[in-house]
Amino acid sequence: MAPTAAPLRRRLVAAAACAVLLAPTAAGTGVERPEPQAYALPGLEEAAEIRVDRWGVPHIYAESTGDLYFAQGVNAARDRLFQIDLERRRGLGLLSEAFGPAFTEQDRAARLFLYRGDMDAEWAAYGERTRLAAQRFADGVNAYLDWLEEHPGHLPAEFAELGHRPGRWRAEDVVRIRSAALTGNVVSEVVRARTACAAGVRADGLRAPLRPDTVPEVPDGLDPCAIPPGVLDDYLLATAPADLTRPAPPAEPPSAAEGSNAWAVAPERTGTGRPLLAGDPHRALTAPSTRYFAHLSAPGTDVIGAGDPGAPGVAMGHNGTAAFGLTYFSADAEDLYVYRLHPDDPELYAYRGGWERMVRTTERIPVRGGDPVEVELLFTRHGPVVLADGGERAAYAVRTAWSEPGTAPYLGALELMRARGADAFGAALAEWGGPPLTYLYADASGAIALAAGGRVPVREGFDGLLPVPGDGRYEWSGFAPGADLPAERDPATGFLASANEYRPGPGAPAGYEWPPPLRHRRITEALAADPAFGPGDAMALQNDRYDPASELLLPLIDGLDPAGRGDGAAGALAVLGAWDGSAAEESAGAALFQIWTARHLAPAVHDALLPPSAEPRRTAAPPALGADPEALAAAVRSLDPAERDALLAESLAGAYAEAERLLGPDPAGWRWGDLQQTWFAHAAGAHLGPFPRGGARDSVDASGHDPADFVQHTGASARMVLDVGAWDASRAANAPGQSGDPSSPHYADLLPLWRRGDYFPLLYTRAAVVEHTERTIRLLPAP
Repeated sequence: MAPTAAPLRRRLVAAAACAVLLAPTAAGTGVERPEPQAYALPGLEEAAEIRVDRWGVPHIYAESTGDLYFAQGVNAARDRLFQIDLERRRGLGLLSEAFGPAFTEQDRAARLFLYRGDMDAEWAAYGERTRLAAQRFADGVNAYLDWLEEHPGHLPAEFAELGHRPGRWRAEDVVRIRSAALTGNVVSEVVRARTACAAGVRADGLRAPLRPDTVPEVPDGLDPCAIPPGVLDDYLLATAPADLTRPAPPAEPPSAAEGSNAWAVAPERTGTGRPLLAGDPHRALTAPSTRYFAHLSAPGTDVIGAGDPGAPGVAMGHNGTAAFGLTYFSADAEDLYVYRLHPDDPELYAYRGGWERMVRTTERIPVRGGDPVEVELLFTRHGPVVLADGGERAAYAVRTAWSEPGTAPYLGALELMRARGADAFGAALAEWGGPPLTYLYADASGAIALAAGGRVPVREGFDGLLPVPGDGRYEWSGFAPGADLPAERDPATGFLASANEYRPGPGAPAGYEWPPPLRHRRITEALAADPAFGPGDAMALQNDRYDPASELLLPLIDGLDPAGRGDGAAGALAVLGAWDGSAAEESAGAALFQIWTARHLAPAVHDALLPPSAEPRRTAAPPALGADPEALAAAVRSLDPAERDALLAESLAGAYAEAERLLGPDPAGWRWGDLQQTWFAHAAGAHLGPFPRGGARDSVDASGHDPADFVQHTGASARMVLDVGAWDASRAANAPGQSGDPSSPHYADLLPLWRRGDYFPLLYTRAAVVEHTERTIRLLPAP
């Protein structure tokens, strides 16, 4: 019988609520299971130690690198077992084995996007040190699973309630899962094709401008109108998180984009005289957090920072000499290929004057409570077939850079985290596989640097902005060398910053789809204005909720005459005229501004600028224009003045009326935090929240909400501010907490800090760790 998430959800919600209420005193929930102080584990060569500090950060000490990663695997299973097991099942296509037949379609889709290349080439792309780390990490997870077999009372509540057991790990599991690659260019290609079909390719500028500016070229042989609905259902399902409450393919990709901020400041620009590095990746807000802070110490290795809970190493942090932080680099790493099929054989596709056969693979998906399900997977030379239509004699496949050897997410960090000089940092990024990232760097010598890394396809004769025929005319000729990607070292300004903005490199553009540069501009203005920038300033800047979109859009209504347009327009002008641009929780102006721009102004501009023949106009160019204030402001200014003023007044009146409906008749009582609500999503529905939340899409404290309901889905749940050289003065945040176990006192104890914009000490020296140790766990070799 397939499990249900409902009883688990009720129990976890109760435990989590208790954790949140008690978190300010770091007290337990009253249901915490006593944890052993020592584990005897086969596979461990020498004794190791885990010191958990009062904020839930494990400091792992081992006598060898192999034992260090073994202990990291043990600790990951000890603290995040349900999360890492669920992600492993999702990525490998094994959800049905634990949760029943409702997940067979997601399992089938996930298997399409597994790494299927040569494993020797895969391991060689990282180096032997990475293979050792992956193997020993998996060994450590399995050692803890073996211990649980003998001590089933310590199995996390999710397993007991859902009635399944965690699966065993292989080193290959760490590298084969690629469907969390943080790219999504193929989705834009399909939306752009729909726009081109309905209104011409230039109309796509209403959806989002391209940076650098360019006009997409429709490939010869492509009919944009022939791209069928649902062509990306498998892709979206394969890349969707596991949701045990809703085992169905997402109808549309999430509207709340992920991003990040990071900056490095040279010692001559700080108040301490030491370099400073800050970073806050914007990821999905989940319970438990997508990031996990850990300290890994062994001869030759002494790093602390945050990374994927289910992978060895850390992706951002420091090694006692150098600090490193990351932001997402929006490289175009995907293409949708369209094939003409043979009239008599639907597995033959036209290629360079002949016919090429698809590769067919049969796989058996184990299903809880039923017989295994056999599925047929098809692949072309470019990648997995996501849709085949025999009646139309067409098929569609997705090619991705992240299916190439050496592109498993964040595995390159195992080399990067060892870099102790700017040259070594640059060399590590030149070999970085995936996901595409921009890293910031600062070290104790005073050097600062920036470098982008990742596989960026070199396209011959096409721009990658639309689907392309798969007949051999539109191929990748390789990948851009690391030297062609953006990089900078020790600038005269004394600081470097990245916020996902377009940054030209020596080579061709790595992509054209970049967020507006508003966060980057705000950060650089703050850094330039303060010659004594310090850790406190960095924390304040990470929590800055000023919405720079206001500078672009409020001037549009300066001098607007609301006469004759009803009380709503005049009321809106009064509220927005008194607003200071801060998207604080208590702001009435922020609430009205968000309602106006996303739900009234952007749709009205679309309807005004798209030709009446473009039906449905919203489908042709969705109102995502509201997510790009630069594009929206330019579109409004392009209107005839009389039409523009009428549109602005009507949209303001509509927004004011909606604000009255949502927040009450008196603007004095409107609060942005009453509209924008934050949830930390749990896979079984035991969400933490809702909580009122400030911030906006373009504020430094970015809030990725869905304009349909203003629920925040992404944000900076993990933050760090590293005081280079005075490492114990570094600070971090990780909401809701370090542990994935609702019975742990560290499940949600960091959430109140995060909501206040506060941080915890990221301790590094042995003396500081010992002083603040809450629990010591000994790992011993089994006799």
